[in-house]
Amino acid sequence: MLIEQPPLLYRLLFPECVWRIKKRGGTKVVYLTFDDGPIPEQTPWVLDLLDSYGIKATFFMVGDNVRRYPELLEEIKRRGHSYGNHTMHHLQGMKVRAVRYLRDVAEADELIDSPLFRPPHGLLRWKQARILHQRYNIVMYDLVSRDYSRKLNGEQVFANVRRYARNGSIIVFHDSIKAGDNMRYALPRSIEWLREQGYSFEALPM
Repeated sequence: MLIEQPPLLYRLLFPECVWRIKKRGGTKVVYLTFDDGPIPEQTPWVLDLLDSYGIKATFFMVGDNVRRYPELLEEIKRRGHSYGNHTMHHLQGMKVRAVRYLRDVAEADELIDSPLFRPPHGLLRWKQARILHQRYNIVMYDLVSRDYSRKLNGEQVFANVRRYARNGSIIVFHDSIKAGDNMRYALPRSIEWLREQGYSFEALPM
């Protein structure tokens, strides 16, 4: 559970970050997000699936992938999805100094140009968060599907969504090679199940 749904203490350590977005008035909404793309092996499949359901989502992109596949960023924009910065080289903030991390984010920003940012692995230092918050809305998550895990199969990933999804959840999938098989199994089933539970889907505001 500590991975799938971040504990309250961790959320309190980073109050400047967005973890969950609850709508007033009883509306049940979730926010699908996709990390680590865009890549031609996975991202177009995700886009087509979302189109088939009429769903808008948010893509947190690695700058180096955008550099290699700029047409995929344009396609994400064309289809009306939100998008954000996920660093240039998928750096984990806890493992590098602030200067290097912020430089990497800025390099990605030149390609992505978005007010949204999500740190890879959901990890960053307080100083990094404080500085980045001056420029970005830092979006964390309420539910990680763990589609990337080689210890889980697609059905177990789908089970994580069923167990932890709630109103306002920001849900993380990955349009990456590593997550591909699990994501392709769990994502359509998750969408169907969430709809059956009365949820609608929105992209994160930019």
